[in-house]
Amino acid sequence: MSIGRLMQGKPHADTPGVTIGAPRTYELCGALCFAGRRHRAFFRLAALSGAETGDRVLDVGCGTGYLTRRMAVAVGPRGAVTGVDPSRSVLAYARRRNRAGRGAECTYREGVAESLALPDGSFDTVVTSLMLHHLPDELRPSALAEMWRVLRPGGRLLVVEFRPPRSTLGRHLVHGGLGHAMSHNRTDLLDGLITGAGFEIRGSGDVRPWLTYVQGVRPESTVPTSDPASVPRPSGRG
Repeated sequence: MSIGRLMQGKPHADTPGVTIGAPRTYELCGALCFAGRRHRAFFRLAALSGAETGDRVLDVGCGTGYLTRRMAVAVGPRGAVTGVDPSRSVLAYARRRNRAGRGAECTYREGVAESLALPDGSFDTVVTSLMLHHLPDELRPSALAEMWRVLRPGGRLLVVEFRPPRSTLGRHLVHGGLGHAMSHNRTDLLDGLITGAGFEIRGSGDVRPWLTYVQGVRPESTVPTSDPASVPRPSGRG
């Protein structure tokens, strides 16, 4: 059995997406995979989000809250950070790790990316890391459309995904350890999904050793540019 399957939780009633059910195993895997660079990499992601002091931030698919807590430092005590995830066990873990006095207070709530129970335009910055590949292909446009909806006009988006190794051997090792969704993650489709939800892309790049990101912004006065169903989809689970 792969590490990926060991980390999976029970199916959530409101989504067919994969959930994480073993937070300690997930954290251990993260520490090993980043070989000591995880702390630096995620603080870099917080900076790339463009979040400013006092911002209201949403972390979609927050998992154990690793990025959520870095976002709290980025926005400071005057800001507010909300993490949403369908897994109760990882949310419980995230709440235990919440540290007062190191930035904004983090609030965690149960929910699914494709149907956020949050008001329109209620956040200045939305981030999501290592989440989209857990959703079936047909739900990814809906998840990004929800992120567009809850962002205020002019609000910022940061989408972070796992970048599979380029070598055949590397992909084989990732497939064996973490599963198909990681080893065949179609990061080349991110731009189309993000612009299809109505965002303007402002930048993209890689964060070593395994991450790729896309920065977007919700235009000041527009509606989504396309129906989620019209966005190109991957040929398989990625």
